[in-house]
Amino acid sequence: MTIKSTSLSPAAAAANNIALSQSPAAGAITLNGSLVSGGVATLDVPRRVIITSGGNDSGITFTVNGTNRFGGSISESGPGGNIAAMSTSQDFKTVTAVTHTGSVAGTVTVGTSGVTSSEWIQINDKAMVMTPIGVAVAVTGTINYTVEYCYELNPPTGFPVPYSISSGPLTGKTANGEGGAAFNFPIGALRLTINSFTAPATARMTVIQQGPTS
Repeated sequence: MTIKSTSLSPAAAAANNIALSQSPAAGAITLNGSLVSGGVATLDVPRRVIITSGGNDSGITFTVNGTNRFGGSISESGPGGNIAAMSTSQDFKTVTAVTHTGSVAGTVTVGTSGVTSSEWIQINDKAMVMTPIGVAVAVTGTINYTVEYCYELNPPTGFPVPYSISSGPLTGKTANGEGGAAFNFPIGALRLTINSFTAPATARMTVIQQGPTS
């Protein structure tokens, strides 16, 4: 039997803790928020980064550069929002630069999202196919979470593709939950994603898999 666990206790999100409000021309956004030291923003836990536009920046491409939870370099680009925020899909532990391809329409800030994911917990691929997997999540505080799974930890694209059960005991959950039966099929790994929360809050996921351990 294999038992693994992971937990998340993120700090409150803030729209400007990486870069305060500014109106830059094309180039780099100045990183001057409360999380920044020496030109680098260090986040409390690896989490999504948001760029909030005060005008219509949908024609501008923003790029976030930094590192992941393991210290590896990551980068993500996407169009800006229209009086709204755009969000990365990757979790950044540090942000080293945020660049953009055109002058912003109004103002822009960079900060942390209320969405964050744990590391992937790999399922033992030496166990027999269809070996039952037990998954339980215990929470404290006000929180909404989903357990996601992937089939490949190292796909050709470089990033696992997350899936969630369309409906079930571990999707959009706000209280303690368990759902071993939902994962009684071959998968590659599991992770815990917090969709929203009010700090302080904690979610802890435990995964138990039957079968050989090596």
